[in-house]
Amino acid sequence: MSITVRYFAAVREQLGSSETLSWADTGARTVGELRQWLIGRSAAHAVALDLGKGLRTACNQTLCGADQAVQDGDEVAFFPPVTGG
Repeated sequence: MSITVRYFAAVREQLGSSETLSWADTGARTVGELRQWLIGRSAAHAVALDLGKGLRTACNQTLCGADQAVQDGDEVAFFPPVTGG
């Protein structure tokens, strides 16, 4: 059972492009809980995913809020409000 977490733009520069996590290990039921779990994972995660940064989130390539349910096999993405190039 796993969740794929993808990072974009400045978050990607800090944490890499993605990581696969054991869904059961995170204990996350929502995107917000997953973000909190990731923040506690390391200092780099805490800086990159700080709640004050106003990051956008998506679950399975659909924009969502922190209350979006997370299930086994989901892909969750974190990115700044403005991306592109």
